[in-house]
Amino acid sequence: MECLSIPITLHKESVLDHEGREVHRCGFKIGGGIDQDFRKSPQSYSDNGIYVTEVQESSPAAKAGLRVNDKILQCNGYDLTMCTHKKAVDYIKKYPVLNMLVARKGVTHS
Repeated sequence: MECLSIPITLHKESVLDHEGREVHRCGFKIGGGIDQDFRKSPQSYSDNGIYVTEVQESSPAAKAGLRVNDKILQCNGYDLTMCTHKKAVDYIKKYPVLNMLVARKGVTHS
């Protein structure tokens, strides 16, 4: 994948869950990880990276510029290129602000 790293800063949205507890919502889903078989991915990824599989409309992720098929390289300085799916999910859930570097297919210059 020939591309540049694109910085994305995502400020999660505070909402109340069904039990009245405050949770931080980011509005995107991921797929992949070193514990997943990328050849079985419906998105036809070419490696075991962490990829954005869904971005909800008008969500913090959409407002930050995150797109489906973006490959998340780093999150708050943590390398996501060689981690399991669960570890990536847990890390993304951990912080109210996500400073990410993503690779986007087709973006080769600024």
